[in-house]
Amino acid sequence: MIQYASIILFVFGLYGLLTNRNVIKMIISLNIMEVGLFIFIISIGFNYDGVAPIITSNGAGLIYVDPLPQALVLTAIVIGVGTTALALSIAKSIYKKYGTFDLDEMEGER
Repeated sequence: MIQYASIILFVFGLYGLLTNRNVIKMIISLNIMEVGLFIFIISIGFNYDGVAPIITSNGAGLIYVDPLPQALVLTAIVIGVGTTALALSIAKSIYKKYGTFDLDEMEGER
């Protein structure tokens, strides 16, 4: 069920990225896509009856939760924050040069 919600979130972000002509709205749409992807990756490693992958004396026959997707998503979150900061700094430079965030107005000023 959560996979469907994450796919819908990803599609909303993709729609916003493709239809908006405002740089800030495009960055926000990209972040929405990232969150949808993160939720999808985490949901792949989740088991409803799973336990934490810690070795115990009576661990035979238990279903464990896969920790690898969680570790990958933590790394991806850090990378996403870095790319968002870079995109916002580029948007700030664009605003200083053109005085607008709208891509259509920027094309007219060339």
